[in-house]
Amino acid sequence: MEFVISEDGWISGVRKVPSPNFNDRPEGEEPSLLVIHNISLPPGQFGGNAVEKFFTNNLPADQHPFFQTIAKLTVSAHFFIQRTGAIIQFVPIHKRAWHAGVSSFEGRENCNDYAIGIELEGTDVEQYSREQYEVLIALTRAIMGRYPGISSGRIVGHSDIAPGRKTDPGASFDWSYYRAQLA
Repeated sequence: MEFVISEDGWISGVRKVPSPNFNDRPEGEEPSLLVIHNISLPPGQFGGNAVEKFFTNNLPADQHPFFQTIAKLTVSAHFFIQRTGAIIQFVPIHKRAWHAGVSSFEGRENCNDYAIGIELEGTDVEQYSREQYEVLIALTRAIMGRYPGISSGRIVGHSDIAPGRKTDPGASFDWSYYRAQLA
């Protein structure tokens, strides 16, 4: 599996669902950090289109009590990898998605300015699927090929850039396997 990144920042062959929750990166800023997240909506439930609706500001607050607490948030990620391995891209990778929140890496704040965010459908405690790892590895290789500033040491979890506030992708994410496949 190989992904091609177009000049306009979209990955060929993946479903595109443009999110309004993005803006330009600071002038001259290229992505130099990759952040792995997890999400499931409602928490712990997989499938459906709630994540897609959330990242496009269309989450119906009345469909689940948890949705009432997040429906008005304006967030996005560049990519969402479902349990099946299907990818949805929400934001072109050269643009600034709103995934990291209050964050810092190596003393530099505002990781959204220089990071690409990938959400895995999952939780901190449930194993990710083989299909998710396969797609994540191929996608990571394509991103690293396009942005050489993203080295293996500049691939982190949300928990690494927002410690104490975020825990994802959690203990269930197999960093050793993932990094070994990138080597």
